[in-house]
Amino acid sequence: MFIFDAHLDLAMNALEWNRDLTLPVSEIREREEGMSDKPDRAKNTVSLPDMRKGNIGLCMATQIARYVKKGSPIPGWNSQYQAWAQTQGQLAWYKTMEEAGEMVQIKDKEGLEKHLKLWSSDEPKKPIGYILSLEGADSILDLSYLEKSCESGLRAIGPAHYGPGIYAHGTDSVGGIGQKGRELLKKAEQLNLILDATHLCDKSFWETMDVYNGPVWASHNNCRALVDHNRQFSDEQIKELISRDAVIGVALDAWMMVPNWVRGKSTPKEMDVTLEIAVDNIDHICQLAGNTDHIGIGTDLDGAFGKEQSPWDLETIADLQKIPNLLRKRGYSGLDIEKIMSQNFISFLRKVWR
Repeated sequence: MFIFDAHLDLAMNALEWNRDLTLPVSEIREREEGMSDKPDRAKNTVSLPDMRKGNIGLCMATQIARYVKKGSPIPGWNSQYQAWAQTQGQLAWYKTMEEAGEMVQIKDKEGLEKHLKLWSSDEPKKPIGYILSLEGADSILDLSYLEKSCESGLRAIGPAHYGPGIYAHGTDSVGGIGQKGRELLKKAEQLNLILDATHLCDKSFWETMDVYNGPVWASHNNCRALVDHNRQFSDEQIKELISRDAVIGVALDAWMMVPNWVRGKSTPKEMDVTLEIAVDNIDHICQLAGNTDHIGIGTDLDGAFGKEQSPWDLETIADLQKIPNLLRKRGYSGLDIEKIMSQNFISFLRKVWR
C-alpha cells in the first residue's frame, strides 16, 4: 500500500547526525557502531532505500532550526541568523538529493499528480517525493524570509517547536502568539501555507485557531486522552481541527504513546510500545470524528530518537506496512485503510492546491 508520511526530519539527520540516507538503514547502523555522541546512534530507522522498500513514496520533509536565548536549557542556535543559515543548508541537501535522482520536490497539484502516477508505475527506482515543511518558525528573520522560503518550495509551517519561540509558545511552555505571531499567521494565510498546529501549547493553539483562516493540519500529534501531556492534543483540540477539515498524523515517538515513559531509562519492550498503540490513537480520532477522514500517518521517526524510543515491532520505516493489517483486524475497510495510510493527506493537498 502506498504510504504518505507527514513528518520526517530527513535533512536534520543528514547534516546534524551525518547520516548518508542514500544507504540502507543497516549500513548506516554499521557505520555508527561504537559512537556515543547521541543516544540513537546505530539505532536509526529511516533511509531512502528503506522508504522505497516500504512504498513510502511521499513525505513532508522538514527544515528545522530553533533559536534559543542565553541560558535556555533547550538546545538550539544562538541567533536567528544561524537558524536561517541552518535551514538553507538543509534545503541545499534536499536539492543535492534531487540532483542525484534520489528525491523530487513537490510544490503544486501538477507535480503531485505526476509523482503519484510515477509511483503507480513499474519504474525500478523511483525518487522519494518530498514537500517542504518548516518545524518551528524561529529561522524566519522577518516576513520577507517567509516569502523567500515559499519561493524555495515551502508549503507548510509550524510556528513553534519546543519552548518559547519567536512567533508562538510550543511544547512544555505556556504563552500566546503575540503580535509577531499574528503577523506571521496573516502572511502565511496570504501565501496559502498549511498551518501545522503540531507543538503549539494550548494557549498558542487556541489563539492561532482564532486568527488563522487558511488550511490547518497537525502533521505528527497523538491524543491526550491516551497520554496526558501537553505535547498531545485534547479531545477538544482534536474536535476543533476536525471542524477545520484538518488531517492529524499519528506519531511513533514512544514517550508520546505510553504514560510514564522515562527518557533514557524506559525501553519499548518493557513498556510494550507497539504499532497497536498507534492504531489506538488512529481509532480514537476516528471515533471523535465519526469517520476516517481526518487521520493519517506522521511518524517523526528518527526525530532525534531511534529504535530505543520507537515501537519494538518496527525495525525500520518499511514496517509501516504492518499498520494496514492491524487496522483490518479492527474492522476498518480497505478504502478506510487507504485513506489513513495516504489518501487523507493527499486529498487535503489537492484541495489546498486546486
